[in-house]
Amino acid sequence: MALSRSARSAAVATAAAAFFVIAAAPAPTAGAPGAGDPYFPRLGNGGFDARHYALDIAYAPDTGRLDGRATLTARATQHLSSFDLDLQQLQITAVEVDGRHATFTRDGDEVTVTPRTTLAKGRDFTVTVTYGGVPEPLSGPIVFGSAYGWMKTADGVFVACEPNAASTWFPSSDHPSDKATYDIRIKAPRGLTGVSNGRLVSTYDRGDSTYTHWRESRPMATYLATATIGKFDVRTGRTPGGTPIYVAVDPVLKNSNSVDVYAVTAAATDYWSQVFGPYPFEETGAIVDDMPEAGFSLEVQSKPAYSAVRNETTIVHELAHQWFGDSVSVDRWKDIWLNEGFATYAQWLWAEHQGTRPAHDTFRAAYDARPADSSFWQIQVADPQRDTMFASAVYQRGAMTLQALREKIGDKAFFRLLPAWTRLHRYGNADTADFVRLAERVSGRKLDDFFRTWLFTTGKPTP
Repeated sequence: MALSRSARSAAVATAAAAFFVIAAAPAPTAGAPGAGDPYFPRLGNGGFDARHYALDIAYAPDTGRLDGRATLTARATQHLSSFDLDLQQLQITAVEVDGRHATFTRDGDEVTVTPRTTLAKGRDFTVTVTYGGVPEPLSGPIVFGSAYGWMKTADGVFVACEPNAASTWFPSSDHPSDKATYDIRIKAPRGLTGVSNGRLVSTYDRGDSTYTHWRESRPMATYLATATIGKFDVRTGRTPGGTPIYVAVDPVLKNSNSVDVYAVTAAATDYWSQVFGPYPFEETGAIVDDMPEAGFSLEVQSKPAYSAVRNETTIVHELAHQWFGDSVSVDRWKDIWLNEGFATYAQWLWAEHQGTRPAHDTFRAAYDARPADSSFWQIQVADPQRDTMFASAVYQRGAMTLQALREKIGDKAFFRLLPAWTRLHRYGNADTADFVRLAERVSGRKLDDFFRTWLFTTGKPTP
């Protein structure tokens, strides 16, 4: 068939236009191997946004072996030729992207996945990783010198992963800036209970195994995910304010102290809902395990995990994290005071609420107890450095900053600021600059010098 001259001209123009459209499309590139956090440069990953994790794990306490299948649903944020996942120690047997076999390589804790075809920017995709091995906890100076992560107990495992140990038990984008929802299914020997985040969807026995399925429908940072397994006495119900509650206590610890974990959890959840804004998750609760080697507790989303409960203020601290750290998460780890300073200040507010001590008096006692030449004052709270990110100054000077701010702007503005912060950044991420801007907006005052003194300067400030 022959074309007329005008038709030929139109065809040439159309082809030229198509060429320029194709030429203008960016070439696919590899996603970055990290999220850009200077404290953990290779944690998290670039090129995609994690949306949902479906984790199916089976654990054998007698051998310590974990077998897992993790399906991550994500959205490409660039044209991807390949992308990375974080996975420490465990061995991978297969990787699929959108149900098709994909190749992968490993460089230490980085797994680079190359799908068969390019993943276009804006496209949703799934990556499924089948893996297994014997997870080991991490150690070092970061978490008070304690081991952390996947920790074997006498009857199972205690899982508490802040800041960088989630990838010791499942492949992920292991950084709090990349939050996602979760379905976590746990297979354990019959008679043991698997406890995880969110609400319990189902539990049943089959043969020699017990299966539990948990669903966290609110975005969650990877380090807040848990799959703690053991023998537990479980109590469920609702707080007086109506929030569902699930408390699992290792029977070994049931009579070891006078703290009523269920009652304090219920009371603190309801009180913080008044002070900080509505409770952000579907369920509250606690996991109390016999794990003395850990020596710490963690604000696991919806159910803080306690390596034994040492006092009431530990509970109110970890529950305050449900707002400050879990719902509103740090954008970079250097802003950790936004988690720990706020949760420590919540302990001061709890004592004030109980009528035992005003927050001002707690502030003065903490301030006066440390002389000006103490090393405590040499930590820059707004950027404490990786190995000292959980130094006492991050907690205590962070809390002092909040009390000093309260006294500077007044109670009315201060107690408007806290729920405004949790509402504005609910289920998201924020940094110190965001908090400073909001404090100025709510109070109507310039606070640059105040925050520079308390958060960005070493040395003992003048209240």
